Amino acid sequence: MEHYADQYIGGGWRPAAGPDTIVVLNPATEQPIATVPAGTAAEVDAAVAAARAAAPGWAASSREERLAALTRLRDGLAAHRAEIAATVTAELGTPAGFADAVQAGTPIAVASAYLDVLADYAFHEKVGNSTVYAEPAGVVAAITPWNYPLHLIVAKVVPALAAGCTVVLKPSEETPLIARLFARIVDGAGLPPGVFNLVTGLGPVVGAALAAHPGVDVVSFTGSTAVGRAIGESAGRGIKKVSLELGGKSASVVLPGADLARAVNVNLANVFANSGQTCTAWTRLLVHRDQYEEALAIAAASAAKYAPGDPADPATRVGPLVSARQRERVRECIDGALADGARLVAGGPGAPEGLERGYYVRPTVLADLPPDARAVQEEIFGPVLVVLPYDDEEHALALANGTEYGLAGAVWAGDEESAAAFARRMETGQVDINGGRFNPLAPFGGWKNSGVGRELGRHGLEEFLQTKSLQF
Repeated sequence: MEHYADQYIGGGWRPAAGPDTIVVLNPATEQPIATVPAGTAAEVDAAVAAARAAAPGWAASSREERLAALTRLRDGLAAHRAEIAATVTAELGTPAGFADAVQAGTPIAVASAYLDVLADYAFHEKVGNSTVYAEPAGVVAAITPWNYPLHLIVAKVVPALAAGCTVVLKPSEETPLIARLFARIVDGAGLPPGVFNLVTGLGPVVGAALAAHPGVDVVSFTGSTAVGRAIGESAGRGIKKVSLELGGKSASVVLPGADLARAVNVNLANVFANSGQTCTAWTRLLVHRDQYEEALAIAAASAAKYAPGDPADPATRVGPLVSARQRERVRECIDGALADGARLVAGGPGAPEGLERGYYVRPTVLADLPPDARAVQEEIFGPVLVVLPYDDEEHALALANGTEYGLAGAVWAGDEESAAAFARRMETGQVDINGGRFNPLAPFGGWKNSGVGRELGRHGLEEFLQTKSLQF
């Protein structure tokens, strides 16, 4: 087991300020694999001071200098792809195949997309008798979750650096090892000291100190809606620019005329990916009442193919949840749904057969719940799909929009035009049409209680810019 006792501040690894540590567990074995420092407010002060000291020089750097540095960073991610995937499998429990393709592959694609955005972005433009400049917003606090730990680091840190900002990263305490690997890659890319800093620690200590710190200009947070509210309130007292990507309870609507079998099968793959620990997962499947029982039969047959197992086994499709606390929360949600009268189509609250050790949950499909049931309204963050019937398109739209969230969604139809027309009326930030592919250049973010601000592409870069106009 590795014992790390340093933080990355000011361009180098510094001894931790305090003795407290965080134990990192392998969720498949429940065994400790490493310890990292539980950071302090003093380390936050040091990291912010380093970022502020580096800010003028980095803000004054040219587009070409930033492109060169971020290209080296992207190439470092590609060179460490195997180590990235193995690290995420070890500390998060992501199955090896998904870890390589998504947990390691997506950050490389996102970094490459930001290089394209930076190469073409117009940092000034003429507007009438004015010249409008886009300038770095300052020091960024990036606070990231555990479910896609490297992707969400890259989606914040790379555009912030591209904009000319400096960064202090606070990763989730559940997955700090991938953040340390990222810091090593940044160090190898040769960025100036203080441009990027890493402080591992607990949210109520390090995260809270960063959100409230007077030396931080921008707070970018991904996580739960409850924590996002607290961070937004804290940052708001300092009049900081804030981006919040929060929870989701996304609807996948199958319109009459769609390929029902494909829609249901793709939906299950979406919900069960990463053990259901995906904020954008289509956790509510809406089908016409005439196709309801057929959809449930397809879901039951498909769910049987998602047997949980050892995430290190290349054949495994569903691994454990990240922690014992998360496992118990998901199991309690399933129990609550059954108490509310849900029909169990697949899965259930008990441990999967033969997997008494590890934070495993059976991939579950629920039916016959009313629209106001907790399992329909609340984010579960586990491999749980709820199937709902609708009577007509207006009823489907009311159900789709009938939660406090609005992060993602899907529409399935016999033609793209009718699917797009329905999607335009959904109160959500991103909708996939007939299984549309992920686009790292398209803006991503939430409506309603799913957050404010956008990540990815040009819109993601602009979260870290301020505008200034000069009148002539």
